[in-house]
Amino acid sequence: MGQRKRSWLTRGEKVELFEQIRREYEFGVGTIAGISRKLGVHRRMVREALHSAEPAPVRAQQRRLRKLNGASDFIDRVLRADLSAPPKQRHTARRIFDRLKSEVAGFKGSERSVRGYVRRRRQQLGLEHREVFVVQTYAWGTEAQVDWYEAWAILSGERIKLQVFEMRSMASGAAYHRAYTHATQQAFLEAHQFAFAYFDGVFRVLRYDNLKSAVKRILRGCRREETSRFIAFRSHWRFQSEFCNPARGNEKGGVEGEGGYFRRNHLVPLPEAADLDELNVYLERCCREDQSRMLAGRTEPVGAAMLVEQPHLLPLATESFDLAEVSFPTVDGLRCVRVRTNRYSVPLRPGSEVEARVNADFVELWHEGRRVARHERCFSRQQQILDLEHYLDVLERKPGALAGSTALAQWRQAGRWPESFDRLWHALNMRHGRQQGTRQMIELLQLGAGDAWGRLRTAVDQALLLGCHDVAAIRHLMLSDQFDRPTIEAIDLGHLARYERPMPVISGYDQLLSRRVSEVQA
Repeated sequence: MGQRKRSWLTRGEKVELFEQIRREYEFGVGTIAGISRKLGVHRRMVREALHSAEPAPVRAQQRRLRKLNGASDFIDRVLRADLSAPPKQRHTARRIFDRLKSEVAGFKGSERSVRGYVRRRRQQLGLEHREVFVVQTYAWGTEAQVDWYEAWAILSGERIKLQVFEMRSMASGAAYHRAYTHATQQAFLEAHQFAFAYFDGVFRVLRYDNLKSAVKRILRGCRREETSRFIAFRSHWRFQSEFCNPARGNEKGGVEGEGGYFRRNHLVPLPEAADLDELNVYLERCCREDQSRMLAGRTEPVGAAMLVEQPHLLPLATESFDLAEVSFPTVDGLRCVRVRTNRYSVPLRPGSEVEARVNADFVELWHEGRRVARHERCFSRQQQILDLEHYLDVLERKPGALAGSTALAQWRQAGRWPESFDRLWHALNMRHGRQQGTRQMIELLQLGAGDAWGRLRTAVDQALLLGCHDVAAIRHLMLSDQFDRPTIEAIDLGHLARYERPMPVISGYDQLLSRRVSEVQA
């Protein structure tokens, strides 16, 4: 039993045992057999300890895979066939194990045995090799790497998948992250400008994947046909662009690793925010917290290296680049303009020409030098994005169209039409009839057009609480805080104060009434 226990010694315990054996042989028992009996170890171990004070390294034992004797030929055929298969459609060890179970009669081997055999055979056939990479050193302000990665967040209680832009300095290790709902070209360029402001300068070279926002077509070698908008943006900020070879993410390994680190440390658990702007404030705060991070092999934190690097960056441009994509559509009979593949409403007559400016998250429509509409950008296709405000003057002439209008349905879906408006509308219809009641409801909606929707909603809630369904009263409640009422100052009466008399009371009349009641009862 003692010898059996000795076989499970750790290396440290075995070194101590060897020392004890060697001492016993030199200063104690003096014989191999005597040491074996005294210490309860095998004579082979005694001889090994006398030969060397340090135990020999334990070699990994090669397991005899008897259960794979009938399956090894099948595995070899599969692996040889993989030599001509596409790299991403070759067999995994798990897939080979599943095929063995279903296609080889009497197979009883384990998945572990299959994995070990497949690994060795792949190495022998040249299917599995590990590439060697060369460590790079970067001068201050020379290069930054740019990429997108996916992440999830909870915005207004809803779980949403986001596209996160990241730019990482290769010299200092500092990074900037910003989230968008979609990785559009406008978002791509806008995030660059936020990153340049964060670093307080522009890197001389930016390295990218072959992103559609920047690359129109991949040509031979390192040549790329870039989008004209990206070329103009690059010219404005005066940096150079370089692109990785297709499917070679290791050529920008710094930003690839940064994305994984940031996601694990700042997006776990899922961050919660009211909207995207609040989330991006949180992300920038996390970027600044990471400035205290100490990278492997560095002697100073990221923030200190970032301060050293800033003087070596190109200065910021005096003006920001106009990121909007501009077009000039015409208003159709539905009071909409087509922008890309979707229609957006405008409060203009049909036939008017407007300037449509597409940004990362919203679409602005301009006419004669003023902005007439602003919509959240829709990333679906063939959709109508309507604002009820843009149709109120038409609905005043056609009140029957309000109830079934698509604009009203979209307001309900977006939460812009509260339940109190429906209760007031129903009360107005009951009091004035359906057509006239709807006209009065439209009149109230016109009061809330612009930035007054909050005041209108408060006034409607107050009126319903008081049991009032009058449009004039709601208008009064809505505008009451704007009335200019003169303050009444106290007047000194002087000698007239001696004529002041107390206010009359009517308690005596109560006595007369009680006396009259008693006489009637008598």
